[in-house]
Amino acid sequence: MPEPLPDADAALLALDVGGTKLAAGLVTPHGELLASRREPTRLQAGPEGVLRQLVALGRDLLAGHAGPVSRVGVGCGGPLDRERGIIQNPPNLPGWHDVPLKDWLEDALDLPVDVDNDANAAALAEWRFGSGRGCEHLVYLTLSTGIGGGVILNGQLYTGRAGNAGELGHLQVEYLGEPCTCGGRGCLERYASGTGIGRRAREWARRHPDSLLAQLDGGPEHITAHTVRRALEDGDPLTAAFWDDTLDYLAAGVAGIIHAFDPQRVVIGGGVANFGDLLFPPLRAKVAARTYPALWQGMSLRRAELADHVGIYGAAAVALSRAAPAPHRFPVPETTL
Repeated sequence: MPEPLPDADAALLALDVGGTKLAAGLVTPHGELLASRREPTRLQAGPEGVLRQLVALGRDLLAGHAGPVSRVGVGCGGPLDRERGIIQNPPNLPGWHDVPLKDWLEDALDLPVDVDNDANAAALAEWRFGSGRGCEHLVYLTLSTGIGGGVILNGQLYTGRAGNAGELGHLQVEYLGEPCTCGGRGCLERYASGTGIGRRAREWARRHPDSLLAQLDGGPEHITAHTVRRALEDGDPLTAAFWDDTLDYLAAGVAGIIHAFDPQRVVIGGGVANFGDLLFPPLRAKVAARTYPALWQGMSLRRAELADHVGIYGAAAVALSRAAPAPHRFPVPETTL
């Protein structure tokens, strides 16, 4: 596991930047949340206005804290340059073209700042403070509006050649399947994200107008993943068939992740994780049936623990990870091929 910060008593200022909300917190290196603030993101103010808003949140927390604060961690939607802390036009932050987030915050807060994408931050958070504690090899998968993830190998965040490792939502689970916004086809995100579940459920309900699913929430055009959960809880057999099909896609993706990384644990978070026992027991059975036995043995699949606080804990974990050794990168031999 990574070494703690040299000053074990110093708190970390954690900043979570989202398209709908900003969150800030003070977190100890041992995972105690000392204080937090949240407020809606004022996107209409543009990047500079949102950064001023973020700085004000951070300064408010710092002003009310009597102890030392060592550094700032930031989690933000990607793509981004994690080393230079430059935000490169993420979909949830329109107009953020090459925004120098790290430099701006360091100047404003007079503290060292570390930046990473929100999926990596969440993976680090669950690894340090949540369901991944004690693991050297962990994969975190978030099932939300889209699907993202982060990979911990040998106790370090694995970022890949160009810093883009962990795009697990774009694993192909259906050969020549539905087109994806990434340009590929059959991506896991199209079938098992909250958005994908809602869209496919609307199509399913139109084909099965007698199902409970088709009758909830005012008709098929209003169905979301939450509607699917309600219909499952009410025991609708046609919705159960749809859900079984969805779990097959998700199991294919998780099994592929296990075969690629051989983790000790796969942790699943995001809104779809709130399906709880409707999700985890049947998913474990399906993943076990698809996974090479030697890789499944001793591997666990768990629900994320940090829930609504994962953004703040993730930002704190980003700062902690930068105080430890750099993310692992395998050496690439020179080749002329």
